[in-house]
Formats: sequence, structure tokens, C-alpha cells
Amino acid sequence: MRALWLFVVLVCGLVGLPKATGQDGVAATPASAKWIEREYMVPAPASPDGIEVLKVEVDRPGKHPLALITHASPSEAVARGQMTAWSFMPQAIWFARRGFVVLVVIRKGYGRSTGVEDGSHSGCQRAWGGSFTQVGEKDAADLRAAIEWAGTQPEIDTGTVISTGISTGGYAQVALTMNAPPGLKAAINFAGGRGEEGAMHNCNERSIVASFNEMGRKSTVPMLWIYAENDRSFWPDLAHEFDAAFRDGGGKDELVIAPPYSNDGHRLFYDVNGWSSYVDLYLKEKGLLPVSDLLPEPATAEVPVPPGLSARGQTAFHNFLIYGPYKAFATNGQTAFGSANAGYTQEDADAEALAGCQRNAKGVGVCAIVSQGVPRK
Repeated sequence: MRALWLFVVLVCGLVGLPKATGQDGVAATPASAKWIEREYMVPAPASPDGIEVLKVEVDRPGKHPLALITHASPSEAVARGQMTAWSFMPQAIWFARRGFVVLVVIRKGYGRSTGVEDGSHSGCQRAWGGSFTQVGEKDAADLRAAIEWAGTQPEIDTGTVISTGISTGGYAQVALTMNAPPGLKAAINFAGGRGEEGAMHNCNERSIVASFNEMGRKSTVPMLWIYAENDRSFWPDLAHEFDAAFRDGGGKDELVIAPPYSNDGHRLFYDVNGWSSYVDLYLKEKGLLPVSDLLPEPATAEVPVPPGLSARGQTAFHNFLIYGPYKAFATNGQTAFGSANAGYTQEDADAEALAGCQRNAKGVGVCAIVSQGVPRK
């Protein structure tokens, strides 16, 4: 089992950046800032050893609002078992730079989080019983457990909480609003749903739409929903059905259909630049942005850029240095590269980086690992 890590980065030499100001008018950050990232195992219902939570924050005086992030459900069992919270570092950094303390929540049965995985009792598993709404409630219970634990942390103000998730994690946001924790002010659903079975097909479309209506009847928190035009799991027509059913039940949401993203808009959440403007505007309109100016980015380790990389490769290497363990970067000494972040083990990260480099090299040169980043201490 991978050891838990504590990583503290001191950002130096940032004199000249504007100071951020909180909603109360108090300066929220100095010209330099310390980033803290730490993993925990948090108690949760029906989870014998707890669920994995990664806390990401800019270290500042006082208490700060909470943002939750949770994941999708890969179709392969191996991928579900090797999921890590570190894969959501770009999203966590986005929220932390806006003044939130961020918790990335790995739900029961995924990664190192113990308990029964949610997909074993959903609306697709008719022989097992259960329904889409019930599995959403089970996932929401993990989010509530994370919020409850956050209330024990001296720097977190659980009087103001926002929660977000992708795919099945987006669906969990809708369920969370049915029995909302007192401090939940908004929930953001990225491409949320269940029952996806290949491109443009759902195992039980009638039931998944009905579940949104059921949840709308009990939902008490405003929501932002973001789906892409070319989402192959929950396509726009289906997203509009989800929205209409939820609103007919009494739910309150703002639906955004974003332009097509890459070859499958279901992955929009993984490109922060693709959704930043929508979420920024929504949080600003709701008065939920803790600071008016962005906090400084995390500093990257002082590791020389491998020779031969294009501008795209240099950007990839910069991003690689920000991400968490386990990670690896490979090149062929020319323009081809492969990068792996948030691997379950270092061996997994090495293999993924080499494979990516070899695909890009197309037989030119020899790919080799040139960096495994700076270990978390």
C-alpha cells in the first residue's frame, strides 16, 4: 500500500503580486504563500478503514470555506482500484487559488478507500436490487462524512461549503442536495449521471431520468450543471431530459451546454481552462468567491527542463512538476515525451510515461525516464 504523503511547498520570490482581499476586506494572502497538500483516511459509514481524502490549501491565517471534489467511475475494475486523489490536483489548485480549502474525496471501494463500491448496487444491477437514487445517496454519505471531518480542522469553515464532481461524482452532487449539510451553499454537477453503457447508450434511461425528478422533489440547494455538446456518455438531449425532470420535481439548477471538447466532451472536467469561466461566473454571482484576486500558484521544483522538448512539451513538464506522486516523465531526447501523474505506484507511473513517449516517438529515438519529480516528504 502506498504510504501517505505530506507535501509543503514554499513559494518564494513572488514580490509584486497583488494582495488578495477577502469579502470582509481583510488582506487574504501575503506576496508569498505556502501550499500544503496532505492525505488522510477519514471515517465514513460502512467503510471499515475509512475513505481517502486529499486536503489542498494555501496556508493562511483564519478559517476558510470548503470545496469538495469527487470522481467518476471508470468502467475497468483495475482502474477503479488504482484511483488516487492526486489525479485531481489541477482542479484542487483551481479552487484553492480562489480561497477555498479543498478536499478531494475518493469514495468507498475506489483506490484505498474501504467498503463496497457504489456500482454494485445501482439501477443497472437489477439482480442486486437498489436504484439510481439509492446509490446516489450512498455516494453523498461519503461527501457528508468528509464535510463532518472537515469541521474538526481548525482552518476550515464548514459554514460555507461548495461541492463538485464529475460523472457519477456529479450525480452524487445532486443526491447531496436532497439532505444537504447545513453549510452547503452550492453544488456543481459536471456531466453527472449513471447507467452509461458505451457511446450514446444508457442501461436504464427511463429510470435515470426518473431519479432526477425524485431528487428534484427533495433538493434544497442551488446547482450549476455543465455538460458538453459532444458528451458521449450523457449527451445534450439526455442532459436536457435530466434538467427538465429535476426542475419538474422542484430542483433549482442552471444548465450549461458547453461547446464540444476534444473527441468526447465527457472529459471536459479534466481541462480546467475549459470550464473555468463558467464556474468563476457562477460563484461570483452567488457571492461564493472567498478572495477577489487569485492566490499565487504553487512553485515548481527547480528541475532543469529536458532538452529537445517543444513548447508543448515544456508546458507538460511544468505541469508534471506541480502534480503529486507517483509520477514520471519520459522523452526520446527530441520532441516526443510521455507524462504520468498520480500513479498508484511508481512502477505504474514509469510504465505509463514510457508507453506515452513511445507512442509519440513513432520509432524515432529511444524513450527513457528523465524525471520522477521531487518526492513528497
